[in-house]
Amino acid sequence: MADLRLTTSSFLVLGIIDKLGEASAYDVKVEAGRTVAPFWSVPHAQVYAQCDRLLAAGLLAQVRQESGRNRRVLTLTDPGRRALRDWLDDTGFVPVEARERNILKLWFGARAESLAPVQLAEHRRTLGEYEELAGSVGELLTPGQREALEFGIRYERMMAEFWEWVRRHREEHAPDR
Repeated sequence: MADLRLTTSSFLVLGIIDKLGEASAYDVKVEAGRTVAPFWSVPHAQVYAQCDRLLAAGLLAQVRQESGRNRRVLTLTDPGRRALRDWLDDTGFVPVEARERNILKLWFGARAESLAPVQLAEHRRTLGEYEELAGSVGELLTPGQREALEFGIRYERMMAEFWEWVRRHREEHAPDR
């Protein structure tokens, strides 16, 4: 494992399998889509590749289920649990890489008059969904899950405010027609 470079996607796989106790690569993909996708997306193919890499590195163990489709079920090994724990305990700062496609479009001259209303509506819609989720299941979430949901709420609020600002800014600075 000395030369294996673990990525955030590696830890996503380890974390989900740890939470579930055991899981197939498909289970990891489904759980990632159901839970962390709003703040950390991972392509499906990458989940399968990570499972194979982590298995080869000895961080995961597999058992073949004999009933049904003979699917591969993965569990964390002791080294896998240690790697996950070390990552969870690492408090080092890593700058955020904001990959907002529509901000890139603005940079290259997209028409904000068309872009801003759509983005504003979508961020407001997502904000409403997150706020509804917090109200309906907030007390059932672990503290970390509730904090991640709060991040999503604050992020969507900030993005809605930003696109509202873009809309107003363009209106205020539009040339007279």
